Amino acid sequence: MEIRQLEAFAAVVTTGSVTAAGRLLGRSQPAITRLIQELEAELGFALFTRSGPRVSPTEQGFLLYDEVEQTLAGMQQIRTRAAALARGEGRPLRIAATPALAAGLLPPALALAFERGLCTPERVEVQSVSPEQVVHAVLTGAAEIGLNSLPLEHRGVTVHWIGQSACVAAVRNDDPLAAQASIALHDCGARRIVTMQNPYRLRRRVDRALAGAGVPAAGVIDTNTSISALTLVRAGLGIAVLEPVTARGLPLADIAVRPIDVDIPFYFGVITPQARPASTAVLGLVQAVADAAAALLPDLLRREPAEHGALLQSLYGDASADAETLSQDAGPSSYD
Repeated sequence: MEIRQLEAFAAVVTTGSVTAAGRLLGRSQPAITRLIQELEAELGFALFTRSGPRVSPTEQGFLLYDEVEQTLAGMQQIRTRAAALARGEGRPLRIAATPALAAGLLPPALALAFERGLCTPERVEVQSVSPEQVVHAVLTGAAEIGLNSLPLEHRGVTVHWIGQSACVAAVRNDDPLAAQASIALHDCGARRIVTMQNPYRLRRRVDRALAGAGVPAAGVIDTNTSISALTLVRAGLGIAVLEPVTARGLPLADIAVRPIDVDIPFYFGVITPQARPASTAVLGLVQAVADAAAALLPDLLRREPAEHGALLQSLYGDASADAETLSQDAGPSSYD
């Protein structure tokens, strides 16, 4: 199996035709066809179904594409890194962040870091991934620093601080609720609610608050990103109850963001690998993120890392007791 075969496969999946894949890669149509045939022969199964000039991935082809895409992205990163080394550039600052924190908080934090001379734009790489992938990137060394929702139960990372800010409601500007300075959750009764999918993180606290306010939602739209929730609200599809970082850090036209009468806390923070000491640039960015969060979120409460075990206990109950004990054994800022 060769990289050029995987590149041909990925190009055909992306473009939907062998001819277009050839143009994309600067190769002839027969060359692309031959590479695909060679790869299929080695794998022992068909990657595409053909219908005239158009091709569609088989079910096995779709499944393989996810792995190939990651491999090719890794190869591209190696090429980029090698080119940077050839130019005499140092190691880039690699950051992993959840979509909400990458969109709403990281840009002003990086701007502060640049102003303070801690890093330059040419030496920064940003990944926007799920909370679980943020932890994985930090643990494996793919990122030196992670911006993640909390709490988390993973040994091997250091939590530098814990930010707490209340969730907010987002409504269209022409919604009667937009005229209010604050929105009561019970006023959302019989309204479609847009909220997050993951039942083990913020969604759990949102559902509890809605149930406590006696809100029988007319319907629910689940989404995996806050920016999607905001665009759904802008289309008139409901009221969003979401974390405040995206709502305040990435405001959209025609959307009103209002506090709600029930405190639904959103917890987040900055993590680094426990096994490796943080560099000056990383420590500077840790502080820049804290400063940017304080400027963005008027109700921000900054908690100490030692409170992480108690936070786990309060949110998940007795199931986190072992994690809390391990956290204390590992030190005040290292957590499962």
